[in-house]
Amino acid sequence: MFKPSKLTAVVLSTCLLAASAVSAAELTGTLKKVQETGTITLGYRESSVPFSYLDADGKPVGYAFTVCRKVADAVQAELGLKDLKIQYQAVTSANRIPLIQNGTVDIECGSTTNSLKRQKEAAFSVAYFGIQVSAAVWKSSGIKSLMDLKGKTVTMTSGTTSDALLRKFDRENKLGIRYLMTKDFAESMQLVANKRADAFVLDDVLLAGQLSNLDNASEFTILDASLGVEPYGAMFRKDDPQFKAVVDKTVIGMIKSGELAKLYSTWFENPIPPKNVNLNFKMNSYTKELFANPSDKGI
Repeated sequence: MFKPSKLTAVVLSTCLLAASAVSAAELTGTLKKVQETGTITLGYRESSVPFSYLDADGKPVGYAFTVCRKVADAVQAELGLKDLKIQYQAVTSANRIPLIQNGTVDIECGSTTNSLKRQKEAAFSVAYFGIQVSAAVWKSSGIKSLMDLKGKTVTMTSGTTSDALLRKFDRENKLGIRYLMTKDFAESMQLVANKRADAFVLDDVLLAGQLSNLDNASEFTILDASLGVEPYGAMFRKDDPQFKAVVDKTVIGMIKSGELAKLYSTWFENPIPPKNVNLNFKMNSYTKELFANPSDKGI
């Protein structure tokens, strides 16, 4: 059962007070726009499985996308609107922030990292997911921790942040790791599957996606260990405290009620559309921490 910490209680109280103030104060920002137009626009990703992507019918679905839909319901209730038209707008890594800034999209829920750099251009909700940069290994390998990579052969995909993180960890701990660099995730995963490498280092949720493509996925495991972490949250326009209060109240409410944990299980631990693939991705320690202590802190 969820037991709010003192920090969580403070965050929740602040959100409740701010949300109550919305109904008492004159509407501004996104809430004013939605009230005047009767429309809210949700940004979605087309292939960010299982966070936000298109199903077989071309409709947006996913773990994070469902959070966006819950926010839309909360906005409708907050404004007392009998009807609310929900529009959908596809976004990419390149255009998601510009489309938020110019008013085309009101909120985007996907696999967007809440970073200090991005906070200069947009605002973020409390996190609904957290990744750990970790390693995929054979269960039979005897590798139980990142320190166990000492003297091992590790494959990584060129151009990823995982490369720099592992090399730094290697130098600091004098592990003597041997590196095999590849052009894409699939090639790296095959090197481990064929036992030409002992481990594949990458964001844990991306590793889960690669493992799901293997016929013998159950013979592998992802270490619950971290070279680095990144929080994912909903993104919307800066300097809009009324809307942020509603968004944060929604996400924290989902955490407190257990709804978000159930949603996690649906999208990460069970078969999902369109191919009924099961990522079998247990909640990592960082996401559990974010659920225990909701925060909109960036990295």
